Amino acid sequence: MKIENVFEVAAAPDTAWALLNDVPRVLPCMPGAELERTVDESSWEVLQRVKLGPISLQFRSKVTRTETNETDRRTVLSVDAKEVRGRGGAEATIESSLHPVESGTRVTLVTELSLRGSVAQYGRPVVGSVAEELTKQFAACLASMLEEEGASPPERDVKPIGGLRLVFGTLWRKLRRRA
Repeated sequence: MKIENVFEVAAAPDTAWALLNDVPRVLPCMPGAELERTVDESSWEVLQRVKLGPISLQFRSKVTRTETNETDRRTVLSVDAKEVRGRGGAEATIESSLHPVESGTRVTLVTELSLRGSVAQYGRPVVGSVAEELTKQFAACLASMLEEEGASPPERDVKPIGGLRLVFGTLWRKLRRRA
C-alpha cells in the first residue's frame, strides 16, 4: 500500500533538513511513538502504541536510515515493526524529500506499507485516513519546533494513537466535503 503525504513548513530547507535527519529529536512528534534505544547513528528501536477502540496494539520497531542524499535533500527510512503479542506486524519504507517553496520548505513523504497477520485485518481499511491525520499532527509539531529554531518537541506523555477517533473524524470530514 502506498501512502503519499505533503506538507509545508515555514523554515529554510537546510534548517528543515537538519531537523528531519535528527531522528531521536523528531520522533516525539510522531503520535504514540517512544524512542527506546539508539543503536547507532542510523538505527533506532522504537515502541509505538495504537488503540483501535477496545483493541490495544504495541509495536516494537527497528528503524534504519538506509539512504541519504544531502544534495537532493532526500532520505529513506526502513521500518520493521512487530506487534509485541505476536498479532502480526508491518514493514515500511518511508522516503522523505524536501523542496524549497516561497513560504519555506515543502516536505513530501512517500510510504510503502505492508501489513501482515491479524494487524492487517484491523488496519488495512483505515490506514490511509489515519496516516493523513497523523501526518498533520507530525507536521504541526515539526512546524512548532522549526519556528523556535533549536527547540525540543513539546513535552508530552506518550499516549497510544486513538485510531477510532482519527477514523471517524476523517470519515466525517469526507462526508462534509461531499455535502
